[in-house]
Amino acid sequence: MALPNAEMTSGPDNAPPVAFKRTKAARGGIDALEAAPVVILVRPQLAENVGTTARAMLNFGLGELRLVAPDFGWPNAKAVAAASGAAEILNRMQIFPTVAEAAADLHHLYATTARDRGLVKEQHDPASAAAAARAQVAAGRRVGLLFGPERTGLDNDELALADGLVRIDVNPLFPSLNLAQAVLLCAYEWRRQGAEPSAMTAPEPAPKAALDGLLRHLFVELEAAGYFRSPDRRDSLGRAIAAMVERMRLTAPEVQLMRGIVKELRRGPLKRPGDDAG
Repeated sequence: MALPNAEMTSGPDNAPPVAFKRTKAARGGIDALEAAPVVILVRPQLAENVGTTARAMLNFGLGELRLVAPDFGWPNAKAVAAASGAAEILNRMQIFPTVAEAAADLHHLYATTARDRGLVKEQHDPASAAAAARAQVAAGRRVGLLFGPERTGLDNDELALADGLVRIDVNPLFPSLNLAQAVLLCAYEWRRQGAEPSAMTAPEPAPKAALDGLLRHLFVELEAAGYFRSPDRRDSLGRAIAAMVERMRLTAPEVQLMRGIVKELRRGPLKRPGDDAG
């Protein structure tokens, strides 16, 4: 069943109504999101986790949330408050009695699990699951990400419905991961897998002739200062200095700045008032 499109929602235990503003352009650009996996939470126990899941989803471009037999009433004020502005996902959320019904229109289903249940399934981490989901969605297929209850996780019958299992690499001595955190990690990988390569470009480096001029200028002044002390030392240190300057990838203005610095050092310190005082 779909959540009613109400502007006021109240939670259990006679909690006061919670109002959230709906505008023509829904917050977070939900109406313009690309096709993406559906997130299915099975028997979630805390309404707050549903709200923070909605927030994590909208952070990374997932817009469709489904619940299976939640352990709390709906609508729910705590979930709306925890969504922190992502309430439009809750507005459009659907609730189903079973996993099979929640996944009925999906072509591929990936289930998260912290334990090896002895099932022969494709094994994924969040990154490889996101990459596979990207390819499937690009081919016009519907994909779901399945998450189990906070205390127990998914049972074997529910895992059997999945095409692949997703395991998140956590500290084996403390594998307890909050439900919304697990969703966020998978949603982040979905977003990252579809990111365009950075358009940032490095500044144009100075031409080699400019670098050569800087090095020759610097070496003349170092020779005059007696820095090298011997021909062998000049060869070894000269190569090291040249390699260092190359690694710096100086731009043409930076080369001119460095040459100005070398020139000023050649002049020596300026006399200051009182320098001649005995």
